[in-house]
Amino acid sequence: MKVEIENNMIEFNVQFGNRKKLSILIDLLGFITVKVPKGTSNEIIVSAIESKGKWILEKIHEIEVSREIPRAREYHAQGKFLYLGKECFLHELIDISDLNEEALKRNLKKFYINRCKAIVEERIKIYEKQLKVKPKIIEIVESKVKWGSCSSDKKITFNFRLAMAPIEVIDYVIIHELCHITHMNHDRSFWRRVGSIMPDYKEKEEFLARNAHLMSL
Repeated sequence: MKVEIENNMIEFNVQFGNRKKLSILIDLLGFITVKVPKGTSNEIIVSAIESKGKWILEKIHEIEVSREIPRAREYHAQGKFLYLGKECFLHELIDISDLNEEALKRNLKKFYINRCKAIVEERIKIYEKQLKVKPKIIEIVESKVKWGSCSSDKKITFNFRLAMAPIEVIDYVIIHELCHITHMNHDRSFWRRVGSIMPDYKEKEEFLARNAHLMSL
């Protein structure tokens, strides 16, 4: 849903559930979720967003400012890292007991590599069937500039940092690289093929462009 507040278009997702009160949540990446009781009308939801408009705009501004300032990673129990688009404490991702910072960094990287591999292997099966293509080799790599790549010999690589992104963004990168098996260039045919599977692919591209600096170690 969308609501205009002070000339700013606010987009948000609505989750209906067995709850008594309405709540508004804004995560680290600026995504807004409104959790409401089942049966809540759109009018009530919009009214709630409008009543909290000033607070929402302030929070979004804070997030935008923070994106411009590189944040030093903190390798301790309360250090926070992204996993599948959600902010998690370090101890929720890996065992941190009796490990120094270098060991924590090393183990966290292994965690992301392993999770990225497992997620890609699971998700790629869905889109191989839809696109009727199959890569010869799939590798998880480290890259500072690319989220994925596809060579002329059908070798596809994925950046391990993708495990930090929401699953639908990972799906986009998978679809993108699979489409390169038949369309090596970013021509109209390529983008039409991508769009046939994921019509809102531009939103996923924008997510990666906006949040790449947050998806780091």
